[in-house]
Amino acid sequence: MNKKDVLKLIYTKLFSALGPSHWWPGESPFEIAVGAILTQNTNWNNVEKAIHNLKQANLLNEQKLFSLPEEKLAFYIKPAGFFRLKTKRLKNFLHFLKKEANLTITNLKIYPLKELREKLLSVSGIGPETADSILLYALDKPIFVVDVYTKRMFSRHGLVPEETSYQEIQDLFMDNLDPNVQLFNEYHALIVRACKKWCLKNKPRCEECPLNNI
Repeated sequence: MNKKDVLKLIYTKLFSALGPSHWWPGESPFEIAVGAILTQNTNWNNVEKAIHNLKQANLLNEQKLFSLPEEKLAFYIKPAGFFRLKTKRLKNFLHFLKKEANLTITNLKIYPLKELREKLLSVSGIGPETADSILLYALDKPIFVVDVYTKRMFSRHGLVPEETSYQEIQDLFMDNLDPNVQLFNEYHALIVRACKKWCLKNKPRCEECPLNNI
């Protein structure tokens, strides 16, 4: 079976076992982008608390966060951890939005995917996973998001080496699947859910996993 067929089979089995994921949690493209930055080096529960704080203060939009002093922003996002660092990263992103999109994130959609990705990666504090999460989930650009779960699952199934780069894993998906936003969205979500349920870092539950015979 070639890689394209294996990828499709994995998706089918995971979707059959887990059902639709309805990712990414967020009520607006900007909220999704903020969440993508805040979720670095923490879990989603902490991010939700930080976003809740911003919503309660009626601050969760581009203009208001851009104008908000750093000390106040740090206070609201404190539950997300590394709050001073993440304040800097959010401000860097907001200055980027000011320059490139007049503080309206959806204006970024006019850029071609490759060009926009390069622009996002030039923002201090935004790496490949964060950039691709913003591109896919906030801006509906067809790019596959890679994370530790993707690397774990696909190295265990022999589709990528254990020591491999973000780009090499991303290429596996981009080269073998149609560039479809909904497919990439759902596939990544299914991988995360499956890794939390079966493909655990320690003591994986291979016998229970729907992929155990692949």
